[in-house]
Amino acid sequence: MGQITPYNEQESKTRQVSRMFDRIAPYYDFLNHFLSLGIDRGWRRKAIAEVAQDQPQRILDIATGTADLAIAMAEKLQPQEIIGVDIAPKMLEIGRVKVRDKGLNKIVHLEDGDSQELRFPDNQFDVVTAAFGVRNFEDLGKGLSEMYRVLKPGGKIVVLEFSRPKLFPFKQIFNAYFKYLLPLIGRFTSNDQRAYAYLYESVQVFPEGQELVNIFEKTGFKSNRCTALTLGVCSIYVGFK
Repeated sequence: MGQITPYNEQESKTRQVSRMFDRIAPYYDFLNHFLSLGIDRGWRRKAIAEVAQDQPQRILDIATGTADLAIAMAEKLQPQEIIGVDIAPKMLEIGRVKVRDKGLNKIVHLEDGDSQELRFPDNQFDVVTAAFGVRNFEDLGKGLSEMYRVLKPGGKIVVLEFSRPKLFPFKQIFNAYFKYLLPLIGRFTSNDQRAYAYLYESVQVFPEGQELVNIFEKTGFKSNRCTALTLGVCSIYVGFK
């Protein structure tokens, strides 16, 4: 698996990713919904449906960003607590405003932290989620191991991540959009073309489908499965401790 970084500089991938998301934070929500034609909301609903099956009371949302998934889970599932962790402070600032405006401060708590070095003791959460975040781990094995560690025995991991369409001609059309048009739009809206070029590049080298399921298994997760969404643009991964 290749190591793709946002800015190809000497600092760690973790620091580069943090800086990248801080730079695009003011435009992140708009671009997410606009560039995906709103389909990303449906992907999150699929993830929430997986989470809902276990009626969790304590949820950890890894790479929470501006807290879209955490907020949606709080509204639909009414758990006791959701903790969202992210390495980009400016993303969290926007997330906190959204949480406050929704009146969810008693349920959703956002904090700055590296998902590969979680502060929580072992066996703390019923479910751990991640929407489009594990691809940005500097060390995928370490990040998944931390997610496994903080899960309670029998707990569930639910991961949403981009994947690569296989069906002709959708594959070719989507790749052209993803590789050329998306970075151009990102350049004029967020003034950071590299951030959206990195999105395409990182998806191309990141393990998907059965390959990622196998990595889940090596980490210790059981009953792992992958479901492709929207002709393979995105996939949802589920496993248990």
